[in-house]
Amino acid sequence: MDRTVTITQSGSFAHVLQTFAISLLVSFLGTLIGAMVVPPSMVMLFVIAEVAMLVAAIVIRIRGKNIGYGFLYAFTAISGVTLYPVIMAYGGQLGASVVSGAFFATAAIFGSLAFYAHRSGRDFSFLGGFLFAGTIGLVLMSVLGMFLHFGSMMNLVWSMVGILIFSGWVLYDVAQYRNGVAAEAVPLAALNIYLDFINLFLYILRFIASIAGINRN
Repeated sequence: MDRTVTITQSGSFAHVLQTFAISLLVSFLGTLIGAMVVPPSMVMLFVIAEVAMLVAAIVIRIRGKNIGYGFLYAFTAISGVTLYPVIMAYGGQLGASVVSGAFFATAAIFGSLAFYAHRSGRDFSFLGGFLFAGTIGLVLMSVLGMFLHFGSMMNLVWSMVGILIFSGWVLYDVAQYRNGVAAEAVPLAALNIYLDFINLFLYILRFIASIAGINRN
């Protein structure tokens, strides 16, 4: 009986990873749409929609409910559209090959952390409070960044903190889901892992750009 339960739970975790992979594909398609269809003047509308959906997902989670697959894939598609100008900006600054390298580096770091969290069996729940507080700090820094100009050194420190925070989230979330989740919780679990991956990618890009800025100075 115990063995049957373990297999079922393991399948649920595999389902979370599969849904996460589909979310990345949907996000990539959204990026293509952003490149070919969405004019720059419309991007801010997608940013507003993305933020609104993210807040809605947080409220839904606080209320102990779950999002559906439609919500998940709509969010990741919109996220892909908003990622396009960011990726293009870094591509213009660093070069397309560096951006591609950053993506593969993110995949390698993410995969290594996820593998460790799953195979080690360690409990990373103690990181929850620290990671939440750190994420709030990163959000506040992003808001300040809209009004203030941070130098390359400050951006370097900011990016390093971001990489550490979202690396911690990968450990935390995978440890939470490695024994499986309820079927209705799969979309929300996949969304959390998707956000871990995308934010890790963006902070690695910021880190590389900060180093490039310091070297130029």
